[in-house]
Amino acid sequence: MGTDFSIRPVGVPVATPVVRPQPDATGGAVPTELPAPKAAAAPTDAAASANNPSPPPEPRLGQNVVVDRGAGTVVYQTINQQTGQVISQSPDDAVLQARAYYRALEELQADSNLYDQTA
Repeated sequence: MGTDFSIRPVGVPVATPVVRPQPDATGGAVPTELPAPKAAAAPTDAAASANNPSPPPEPRLGQNVVVDRGAGTVVYQTINQQTGQVISQSPDDAVLQARAYYRALEELQADSNLYDQTA
């Protein structure tokens, strides 16, 4: 007995059809046909644009760098170029005011130390 053998298909394979059973609820259903006035239709482009107005155009943004002498720091700003309004700023106004306040206190203390040393 030999160990040399091969398996060859005989004939052409046949595709078996897939039959899906219908659920009980759809078996007794009646097809629905509505008259034209009651039928739903896709909205036209004019109706869609009236209900959904286009969003306003995005503002053109610009970058601005300012040196705040009172706070002794550089301020980076993003500005709406159309209106000139500041959109965002780093550091924030509150931080700049605090830095300016503490810087003024340090200058006062340095000036008072100069007067104390001369006396």
